[in-house]
Amino acid sequence: MSEVAYNEDVGSSGSGIEHTDIESVHSNRFQKEDDMKQDFDDMENSLDDTPQAIEIPKQPKSAYITVCLTCIMVAFGGFINGWDIGTIGGFVAQTDFLERFGSRHSDGTAYLSKVRTGLLVSIFNVGCAIGSVTLGRLGDIYGRRLGLIMATAIFVVGVVIEIASIDKWYQYFIGRIIAGIGMGVIAVLSPMLISEVSPKDMRGAMVSCYQLMITMGIFLGDCCNYGTKTYSDSTQWRVGLGLQFAWCLCMVGGMMFVPESPRYLVEKGKLEEAKRSVATSNKLTVDDPAVISEVEEIQIAVEKERAEGEAGWGELFQTHNKVFQRVIMGVAVLGLQQLTGANYFFYYGTTVFKSVGLEDGFQAAIVFGVVNFVSTFVALSVVDKFGRRTCLLFGAAGMICCMCVFASVGVTRLWPDGKDAGVSSKGAGNCMIVFSCFFIFCFATSWAPIPFVIISESFPLRVKAKGMALGTVSNQMWNFCIGFFTPFITGAIDFYYGYVFLGCLVFCWFYVFFFVPETKGLQLEDVNVMWEEGVLPWKSASWVPPSQRSADYDVDAMANDDQPVFKKMFGRH
Repeated sequence: MSEVAYNEDVGSSGSGIEHTDIESVHSNRFQKEDDMKQDFDDMENSLDDTPQAIEIPKQPKSAYITVCLTCIMVAFGGFINGWDIGTIGGFVAQTDFLERFGSRHSDGTAYLSKVRTGLLVSIFNVGCAIGSVTLGRLGDIYGRRLGLIMATAIFVVGVVIEIASIDKWYQYFIGRIIAGIGMGVIAVLSPMLISEVSPKDMRGAMVSCYQLMITMGIFLGDCCNYGTKTYSDSTQWRVGLGLQFAWCLCMVGGMMFVPESPRYLVEKGKLEEAKRSVATSNKLTVDDPAVISEVEEIQIAVEKERAEGEAGWGELFQTHNKVFQRVIMGVAVLGLQQLTGANYFFYYGTTVFKSVGLEDGFQAAIVFGVVNFVSTFVALSVVDKFGRRTCLLFGAAGMICCMCVFASVGVTRLWPDGKDAGVSSKGAGNCMIVFSCFFIFCFATSWAPIPFVIISESFPLRVKAKGMALGTVSNQMWNFCIGFFTPFITGAIDFYYGYVFLGCLVFCWFYVFFFVPETKGLQLEDVNVMWEEGVLPWKSASWVPPSQRSADYDVDAMANDDQPVFKKMFGRH
């Protein structure tokens, strides 16, 4: 009895010790897991609270004068691009250019065939497409500033080949390809750097400066052509080319004064330099809590992307994080920018206006350049005030009306006795010029600058260069198609061509409404969150970043809508 009791006592005692140890181990393990989970939750909560607690303070616009000048320096790459657009349209009409690079009629007069004209004008855009895809990552490897300097050097090599051309059109052709490759890199890195160094409340206007500089380049390029047309030798076109060396020197010199992208600096582990960059852009001190908070937020985003591994081209096709949807949008918006038909006027302004009764097409081109340049200033003031979507929608609607009048008058009234009679109606020609100017105004205030703003804001950092490169390819290839095929199309259908662009403009309006979200006033990291949450574009203007939400904010309501289509279209944009 006592032995049994002893054994039971010992057994229960031994069993008790064993169970106690196991329970203790499990308890400690579960406690550690709970502690780790709580620490992680606390870290997440603290990260979520940081942006809400420390916002970059808003300052008067006058305080950002130096920031604006900095962004204009970066945007000067757009001036070089615009100068090329403005000058090449005049070169193909200059007598010396035709003598050197054209063919001969049976009577000995020089002319450029439609094929050769299309190639010389448009091959630059093919070079841009090649450069943006193959060399667009220079900014990720060497930094945005050094990448822009290297791209400018490539552009200069192309210009040297062009200006050294004597009488071989294919030498000039090769030079334009190489210059285009350099410009393709500039077209990616300039908007990218501006979007990353400008304050969020001015980001739209600052990125739009890239387009402003393009318009300035087009205008001054037209003026250069007008000033050299009286010469009878290669001065007609070599002066315009030679001045590009000066513009490139301005571009390289400006890069010496521009802060590097804080996102690039954080990615390379240069946190102190990143703080200085953010402080410079927002007119704050390096040790300001808002600056530190901004850099920490960028660092969190960079570390998250770094943990996901090296980004390849295949990542652009991922749909779970809406990257593929953003690629499609970038390709579409920058492609549609060309399909509005604006460059039809810029490239062939001299030819178009001769057909509507203006003998001196160079003067008409200057008129276009002035309207385009001045109107872009309007874009700088409205893009951050009314938002990207609203400007694109109203711009498309305005261009639809103008193109409808332009094409209809050209088809029905310009040649009252038929084109073969060679007599045009001055009244119809004047009407077409007026509505052309209205069209350029609508374009310059909306579809000219804003697609660059949208594409510079939409992509996460890890795929930003690749996404912007594909958008640039779309832009330049459509540009090439319009530049190359326009002489053939206008030769076959004249001003019926305007109806093609009219159909594209109608598509532009619907595409923006249903697929382009509003990004006004958001941090670049918040734009990424909005896309990942699947916010419907027509509700995006009301979207609130996570750091600013109240407890009753309904995330699902922003991603779902059961309203009829007409209510979506005529409700808030």
